[in-house]
Amino acid sequence: MDEIRSRREFIKSALLAGVAVPALGMGRLAGADKDKSEESGNGEKLKLAVIGVAAQGAYNRTNVAGENIVALCDIDANRLAEASKQHPGAKTYDDYRKLYENHQDLDGVVVCTPDHVHAFAAMPALERGIGVYCEKPLAHSVWEVRRMREAAKKSGSITQMGTQIHAGDNYRRVVEAIQGGAIGKVHRVHVWNANVVPPGERVAKGEAPAGINYDLWIGPAPYRPFHLSHFHFNWRWWWDFGGGSLADLGCHYIDLPMWALGFGAPEKVHCTKSEIGHAGDNVVPNFMEVDYHFPARGDQPAVHLTWYQGGWKPEGAEEYMKGSAILFEGADGKLLADYGSRKIFLKNGEEAKVIPESIPNSIGHHKEWIE
Repeated sequence: MDEIRSRREFIKSALLAGVAVPALGMGRLAGADKDKSEESGNGEKLKLAVIGVAAQGAYNRTNVAGENIVALCDIDANRLAEASKQHPGAKTYDDYRKLYENHQDLDGVVVCTPDHVHAFAAMPALERGIGVYCEKPLAHSVWEVRRMREAAKKSGSITQMGTQIHAGDNYRRVVEAIQGGAIGKVHRVHVWNANVVPPGERVAKGEAPAGINYDLWIGPAPYRPFHLSHFHFNWRWWWDFGGGSLADLGCHYIDLPMWALGFGAPEKVHCTKSEIGHAGDNVVPNFMEVDYHFPARGDQPAVHLTWYQGGWKPEGAEEYMKGSAILFEGADGKLLADYGSRKIFLKNGEEAKVIPESIPNSIGHHKEWIE
């Protein structure tokens, strides 16, 4: 316990002090004061590094491939080798600290690690004014998020979080409908997601395969022996590394009511019930319901929002035939939406009024950051 506590305390103090990477924290990189958007817009490619190259990292690499990817970092040598084939000019690393030491002229960093490493991989760039595209959720704790925001504000780092659904046309049309009064003033929102935690043992044991730098993968988390049940994609189902379906997908779905209804912070958040369907310590719930209570905003009423995960849904949701969705309840009717579709159900049975399009379509989520 003392070893775990000292490990956590050292890393937390290092992040707070801005010394997550040796030799950093002494000001911006040479050339970092340039306007990055002007550089890209004038045809000069940005120098980017990608930390975490597979899965979502591969998706993000594809979307920034028009720039100059000069460095790749991953703790899995096999995945790193595959990514290197697509970017033969990029230097490769298993330790992001060495990447930062050896690349003093980066314009941007794309962070695609497990959640528990996000803040630590991003902070060196944020402190130096280097642009950061960080996968969602932004960090593993509110404390880490606050440190990241402070660093970005101080340095002027250009940032973007990986909530790419936000850039879709459908979300814009839903926001216009809600804010245009298509269903009246909204007082209740239900958000449900059918993502199910994979079955199986959740007991850590075993040795990491060859080519895996497991110590770097664990990073700031309490040490536990290697096991496939918490490695690569499966880290999401352990509190030390992720936050389950709510942290993984809630940011995409809850993003829509946050945007449409102009919420700030909730007054109260309460997990009303949960179930854990597998054995092991430190594991997240398979099923969960969480209530968020948002205060009134101007002439808009207070809103009660509930998140359901693992297949749990609000009463009556079966009629909508949606495994995952957002349901807004207003004074005049309901609006049902998901990533790519929407439908309005008015209480009087009439056709919904046409709301003019007012929010410009996105040029592309990654392009918004680059330009």
